[in-house]
Amino acid sequence: MTRFVFVTGGVVSSLGKGIAASSLGLLLKARGFKVSMQKFDPYLNIDPGTMSPFQHGEVFVTDDGAETDLDLGHYERFTGTTVGRQNNVTAGQIYQGILDKERRGDYLGSTVQVIPHVTDEIKRRILALAESSGADVSIIEIGGTVGDIESLPFLEAIRQLRLELGRERTCFLHLTLVPYIKSAQETKTKPTQHSVKELREIGIQPDILLCRSEQPLGEEVRKKIGLFTNVPTDSVVEAPDVDTIYRVPLVQHENGLDESVVRLLGLADRAHAPALDAWRRLVDRITAPSKAVRIAIVGKYTHLHDAYKSITEAFIHAGAEHDAHVELAWVESGDLDTGDPDALLGGVDGVLVPGGFGERGIQGKIRAAEWARTREVPYFGICLGMQAAVIEFARNVCGWPDADSAEFDDKSGHKVIDLLAEQVGVEQKGGTMRLGAFRCHLVPGSKAHQAYGLDTVSERHRHRFEFNPKLGTQLVSRGLAVTGKSPNNRDLVEIIEVPDHPWFVGVQFHPELKSRPSEPHPLFAAFVAAALAHRAARVPGGAGAKVRP
Repeated sequence: MTRFVFVTGGVVSSLGKGIAASSLGLLLKARGFKVSMQKFDPYLNIDPGTMSPFQHGEVFVTDDGAETDLDLGHYERFTGTTVGRQNNVTAGQIYQGILDKERRGDYLGSTVQVIPHVTDEIKRRILALAESSGADVSIIEIGGTVGDIESLPFLEAIRQLRLELGRERTCFLHLTLVPYIKSAQETKTKPTQHSVKELREIGIQPDILLCRSEQPLGEEVRKKIGLFTNVPTDSVVEAPDVDTIYRVPLVQHENGLDESVVRLLGLADRAHAPALDAWRRLVDRITAPSKAVRIAIVGKYTHLHDAYKSITEAFIHAGAEHDAHVELAWVESGDLDTGDPDALLGGVDGVLVPGGFGERGIQGKIRAAEWARTREVPYFGICLGMQAAVIEFARNVCGWPDADSAEFDDKSGHKVIDLLAEQVGVEQKGGTMRLGAFRCHLVPGSKAHQAYGLDTVSERHRHRFEFNPKLGTQLVSRGLAVTGKSPNNRDLVEIIEVPDHPWFVGVQFHPELKSRPSEPHPLFAAFVAAALAHRAARVPGGAGAKVRP
């Protein structure tokens, strides 16, 4: 039977519940258990797909087309599993499902209430994933911070599950903050005490405390925390700040987290010692590289790096593959609308233009593509970044100054990017884009084909607009290469390249979503290799770069 670990957070938000849960998942998997991961978000949105990146960060898209919380990216990267729609549940989905049932008459004669109807629906989804996945251990992350009104139904549901399943099948892990006051040179346990008090007031006694801290806690502090929270000292686990998130599983293991979980769930006789040598070597490559390369990310949301979380992680993976530190230069695309590209991009070894929505900053993205193309600096365009490259090529190589995307100028005479046929007439915004995994056929000999080493690949998408095939022949005749297409009746263009450029690739999909620490995405690995080659060849400081028409 499946055991359950419920991960909650207290004191403040952004403590890293997703990283903690993912790291525990990695450790349990390394000890021989099949693990499933699930995130419950207490907001009323059906999914984060309509939220601003400044509020929510990245939207992580799964193979089955779900728009989910960025923590699911951590789940995939740490555990090596593929998650889907079932793995991320919001309060909006819960309430929508209940109200749909009420309208159908499923609750005839009943007053629909938070208890039992909302809590029963939460429990049903927890148990359904455990059953369908066949997991030995299901790790359930409850979003938000203990004390929030929004998360109360979720906490009540897991309290009920402890009662129904028993202590031997459930474990409550509470992530909390133990702040260090520098002026007083003291570690303060009171916030953790109050956070646990909040949990106990609603009927949940944590079995394990995972304590985030800047400084080592020491035995005396751990004993004090245990005494005032009713948690055994050996279950008060330190979680100190580390130099990379990929070191977290190693630290958790050294501090006994996985051992405590295995013991509490009665799995000690089935667990073997975790094989972590390969992970240790990965961390060594990440933290002690022998080379460095500088790559600009030209985006619309650069003030919040979490908006590009999977991209930054993909660069870490690709850098480790090449024994290199990838330094990211964050460039706000709006600054390039009128700013000097040489001043903003000079000295970088590669330019990545990521996805985005809306007209703000698009001219800066187009200028970044032009700068990289004409100066023969490696360029990687993702989603809107690919579309910006096509617009730039149409304007400056094909001689169509009015070339644009229908998203920005529906009256353009050269709409090189147009609305997907299936999007015509779609008015509802949420969950209606081209979402999820689609196959792509690659052209042999292309940069993309060389990177993948495959003829057909599957990649994840999130877009409404596409390369306009009606103008494709003219673009190709002027030197643009279409090197990847979706094998459907309309032959959607998935990849474009500039063949007479050292490395200029644009993709309609989001390759960053499938990068893993031990398996860097082929396109990111190839892009970093091209950037390293550019760095090795260029004059120090970036001077003397060749400029092409």
